[in-house]
Amino acid sequence: MSQSPLDLEEQHRLAILEEYGVHSALAETSLDRIIHLTANIFNVPIVLISLLEADRQLFAASLGVSVCETGRELSFCAHAIRQQDIMVIPDARLDARFADNPLVTGDPHVRFYAGMPLRSQTGYALGTLCIIDRTPSVELSASDRRNLRDLAALVMDKLEMRRLELARGE
Repeated sequence: MSQSPLDLEEQHRLAILEEYGVHSALAETSLDRIIHLTANIFNVPIVLISLLEADRQLFAASLGVSVCETGRELSFCAHAIRQQDIMVIPDARLDARFADNPLVTGDPHVRFYAGMPLRSQTGYALGTLCIIDRTPSVELSASDRRNLRDLAALVMDKLEMRRLELARGE
């Protein structure tokens, strides 16, 4: 039985993600600096560098949450990686995809979400840099969008350096 193109695409995406060797939260100062800078720029309590594995969303770096992962089925980022650009949810309670999500109805009470896909050099979306607030917000300004894209590019630069170091070690 042949696999659907979507299944093959997801297998390729997961194979590329594996090259980065991230299997748990990273204790990397450079990523922590980007997370804190992002929180300060956007004045939000939660910032995540989220990587989407087959069954879970892993927070490679995070601020404002006490967990390092969630099930992929709860992930906002699983929707965001399908976008070419930033996915913005002004109020998750009003979005049919997320209104009943336990991350909206319970802790951390996600209201506003904006996630920029983190793309490998081959174009695969591995996860997102996302900002989350507990209060609804409006659409991002052009300047905010530019800042989030630039910060996501910095995250990918750091992850790419990690991938190259791992490849050199093999």
